[in-house]
Amino acid sequence: MSSIAENVNAEIKKAMLAKNQMRLDTLRSIRAGILEFEKNGSGKELTDEETQKIILSGVKKRKDAIEQYEAHGRTEQAQKEKDEMAILYEFLPKQLSESEVEDVVRKIIADTGAAGADDFKKVIGPAMKELKGKADGGMVQATVKKLLS
Repeated sequence: MSSIAENVNAEIKKAMLAKNQMRLDTLRSIRAGILEFEKNGSGKELTDEETQKIILSGVKKRKDAIEQYEAHGRTEQAQKEKDEMAILYEFLPKQLSESEVEDVVRKIIADTGAAGADDFKKVIGPAMKELKGKADGGMVQATVKKLLS
């Protein structure tokens, strides 16, 4: 079991003792994803990288929910989703800022010799690989497009 998964289990116990229901529910959702991964029969061992994928999936679901709630004026539910997303981010590596992402993408553009929008595919693959788990994929994609145009 990955160290992130062990950390999640420890935090579940703390949330139970503190009677923090929202935190407990959010952590249990991570744990459910971990259990699903372990029982899917693929035979793959749970690594920190796999655990991060599970958590990032939860973050993405919450971002989508936030957009939907805000579009329909349901600010209380949107705030709840934001709070849950903050809990999920505790178990991910520090997210890079837009300027830090831009710096990484500029370096990749220089390394690949990309010159224009036609070279998008040359840059996006290495950028996503290097920034995986460290930055939102949408932000990476937007940054690559911006710098290549």
